[in-house]
Amino acid sequence: MSITLPSHSKMLTADFIFGVATASFQIEGATTADNRLPSIWDTFCATPGKVKGMDNGEVACDHYHLWEQDIQLIKDLGVDAYRLSIAWPRVMDKKGEANQAGLDFYRNLLKKLKAEGLTVFATLYHWDLPQHLEDKGGWLNRETAYQFKNYADLVTKELSEWVDSWATFNEPFCAAILGYELGIHAPGLSEPEFGRQAAHHILLAHGLALPVIRKNAPKAQVGIVLNMNRSYAASEKAEDQFACLMRETLDNQFFIEPLMKGQYPQLLKTVAPQYLPTVLPGDMDIISQPIDFLGMNFYTCNHNAYDADDMFKNVKNSQAVEYTDIGWEIAPHAFTELLVNLHKQYTLPPIYITENGAACADQIIDGEINDEQRVRYLDGHINAVNQAIENGVDIRGYFAWSLMDNFEWAEGYSKRFGLTYVDYQTQERTIKRSGHAYRTLLSNRKS
Repeated sequence: MSITLPSHSKMLTADFIFGVATASFQIEGATTADNRLPSIWDTFCATPGKVKGMDNGEVACDHYHLWEQDIQLIKDLGVDAYRLSIAWPRVMDKKGEANQAGLDFYRNLLKKLKAEGLTVFATLYHWDLPQHLEDKGGWLNRETAYQFKNYADLVTKELSEWVDSWATFNEPFCAAILGYELGIHAPGLSEPEFGRQAAHHILLAHGLALPVIRKNAPKAQVGIVLNMNRSYAASEKAEDQFACLMRETLDNQFFIEPLMKGQYPQLLKTVAPQYLPTVLPGDMDIISQPIDFLGMNFYTCNHNAYDADDMFKNVKNSQAVEYTDIGWEIAPHAFTELLVNLHKQYTLPPIYITENGAACADQIIDGEINDEQRVRYLDGHINAVNQAIENGVDIRGYFAWSLMDNFEWAEGYSKRFGLTYVDYQTQERTIKRSGHAYRTLLSNRKS
């Protein structure tokens, strides 16, 4: 089993970027080292019943200490680029001033990445909000958006020399809806009206930071990363079709329409005004400033039936389909459809696929990990991206999630997404069959 693309694919040309991705809280560990402040995920992990197995990020992959060997691992995979995130609690104190020890960690890491010839994509916020800001309301507090602007200013002033691309946020949907409306992620709040207001403040923070990043990093690309699933109706019944429309509107359009058109979906005004946040004059102009790229994270699709209370409910596909170890349907065709639909709906900036991957029940047998399902998953989804490009979508790069197994949020260490296997007891890394297959694909590209 291998990963192959048609020989004429634009993805095989020299200017298409292939990379791997990680996030700070998921790999770094060292949660109290060098004056790092507590984050909402430290607090969430310490709250009984929130994270499977009471797992936490205290050690994770110990990347904070093993970063040099991890850069070699990235090089061993033969990729062009590395996507990482900066931990806000590591680089700033409670007064909003620089924590030099934390900045030094990233400075050394980024310098080495550039010295190795890698293109660097950095995300400013991958969910690890400083706890002291959550104590003041977190993303429900409009002031946090302005605090983020200050944080973005500090980090891009200090580190922009070694970063090619800055993303303000990773997956506002997860940070806001899973964190503030459904309670599945930190900070674990579950009030229906909280999620959309938190989302608005995150999008506002994105807009406030854009001019600051551009001033400090004039040569870098600046954008944002959204996650989207393709939504399907459970049947041809009108009510199920409506359920699908509402899911699509709330999960996907709610986040991209403000960025592209400066408005929240108009449908909500009539059908579900309770999902519209409080918006102050000028907010939408700030949010909808042009971006250089849109990051897109994709893993799966969903199927929706009508529900009288919530308008839609998740149901299983009625067809026989394959699922990953985390229970997500494998549907590469849905990836192509999602990208092509967005291309038809909006005038999009260039797109980077900033995350795509699968959780598999990986096991080391005789020193090898034969993750054949992940190889097939990557082959299907990389070809789905190729199909979208052939249909006119401007996609410039693809990042596999993830460089290595890591802390999978509320699932703790129970799910493995890496191209590299991590033994959490010894911190030994072993490249899986999928990692070798990915490397082989990249080595076959035209120069």
